[in-house]
Amino acid sequence: MAEPGNKNADEIEQMPFERAIAELESIVKRLEEGSVPLEESVAIYERGEALKRRCEHLLRQAEARVEKITLDAQGKPTGTEPLDVD
Repeated sequence: MAEPGNKNADEIEQMPFERAIAELESIVKRLEEGSVPLEESVAIYERGEALKRRCEHLLRQAEARVEKITLDAQGKPTGTEPLDVD
């Protein structure tokens, strides 16, 4: 949960998955290049961690909503049940 007054955390908590993952990939690329000053590296690393947590949260939500279609003996859909991801 975002801390009161923490605009960056609030912004990240509202991001859709696609935007969060794109920004996270951009941060990883910048850090891997090694041309970012130390202080900025620490700041963008911390933002990257928050983006990673957001992506993981959204993926867990999506997994919880995925359902498997059940079929009868003739192969016709009869309903849905939770997807067993194990």
